[in-house]
Formats: sequence, C-alpha cells, structure tokens
Amino acid sequence: MSGPSAPRQLLDDIGLSLVFFTRLRLPSSDFGGRNLADAIWAAPFAGLAVAITGALVYAIAYSLGLAGGPAAALTLAATMLATGCLHEDGLSDIADGFWGGKTRDRKLEIMRDSRIGAYGAAALGLSLLIRWSALSELAGPSHIFLALLAAHAASRGLFGVFMHLLPPARADGLSANAGSVTTETAVIGAALGAVALLALGLGGAIAALILLGLLFAAFRSLCLSQIGGQTGDTIGALQQLGEIAVLLVASVCLS
Repeated sequence: MSGPSAPRQLLDDIGLSLVFFTRLRLPSSDFGGRNLADAIWAAPFAGLAVAITGALVYAIAYSLGLAGGPAAALTLAATMLATGCLHEDGLSDIADGFWGGKTRDRKLEIMRDSRIGAYGAAALGLSLLIRWSALSELAGPSHIFLALLAAHAASRGLFGVFMHLLPPARADGLSANAGSVTTETAVIGAALGAVALLALGLGGAIAALILLGLLFAAFRSLCLSQIGGQTGDTIGALQQLGEIAVLLVASVCLS
C-alpha cells in the first residue's frame, strides 16, 4: 500500500500514528486496514500531540510561578509520559546493543533484552540532561511550545525516510512487520517535519535542517555498519537524537 489518497485515509493514518506513537486512545481502533508503513507519514502529528501536552504542563507550571528549571523538568516528564517512554527505550537499547555486543547477532540479542546496561543508562541520562538544559534556557510558554513543536514533529518526520532507505535488520519484529514505506510516504512525512521547523524562524529552520541531515546520514551509516539495517529501536533512537538536535538549535534561536 502507499501514502494517503483520500480524506478517510488521512484520518485513519493520523489516528493510527497517534495510537501507535503515543498513549492516546481513540474511540475507534478501525483504521481502514492501513498499516504502520502506510501511516508513517503522519508521525509528525503524533509529535504535535506530544508537544501540546508538554507545552500545557509548562504553561500551568509557569502560571504557578515555578522557576524555569523545575518547569522544564515537568514538561520533559509530561512528554515522556505521553509516549510511554517509547523512544527513550529505543535509545537505551541501541546504546547497550551497539557498544555492548561484539557481533551483529549479539548486538541484536542485547537490544531485545529488557534489562538496561551501563551504556543504556548513560545514554538515557545524557538525553534527559541535554533536553532539560535546552528547555530550561527558553523563556515563557510560547517559546517552549515552538521548541517542542519543532523538535517533536521534525524528529518524527525522519521515520519514513529512515525505514525507506534501510532494510529491516531482522526477519521479524516491529520494523519487519510494519511493511515497506514508499518514496511518496517518506517524502510527505519528511516535508511535514521540515515545515514544523519553521517554528524556529527561517534561520533556525535552516540550521536545524542541516543538523538533522548530518545526524541522519551519520546514524544511517552507524546502523548499517553495526546491524546491517534498522529496527524499531533504531527508529526510537533516531527520534531522540533528532529531538535533542532541534532543541539545541531552539535554545539558540528562541532564548
């Protein structure tokens, strides 16, 4: 199947992305037979939902007089709760697998282990620290929302391109079962993510786009050399890296 071609498919794909990438639950779970590969273009809409959640929490904390640091911590916690730490889990699994295993098979085995190791814990700690510090530099609810919108939508806009360009590293699992992502679907998702970067202003959007492009190329090369393709964990790690990159740009452009 391919990208959306009718209003009903648009809604089905957005609904499927929201249910898959967040903890939101919709009244209906019938998405017209669309699979994740069909709907991956709509992942930035899931990012929008996460951004709104985080921005609302920050606005409440700000209205109660909380300082920037605690407000940013609560905002980060809200975004993590909104996704069930789905992408944080991928980041920790990748860190443990890529640097804890010596062979391709051992790396994939470690990535499936639910336990977290030293590399995974360190990666999570650094991710939280960098994202919190970047959000802490922003002043006021409006800047927080713009930064979260850009970071969460753009990082998820990379999913389709990543799945399109890299083969599944396993014969089973999330990535293999998701289906094949068409060029059209990948381009639509990437375009939506790029549009979201305009929340940072034109200069910020260009800087973030360049940084995301470099990050994408480096991470793609790393995944190919380590495990020969992509898995659900690599997609989660890509989101985390993309979110960090955009938040760093936002801390310069919006502070």
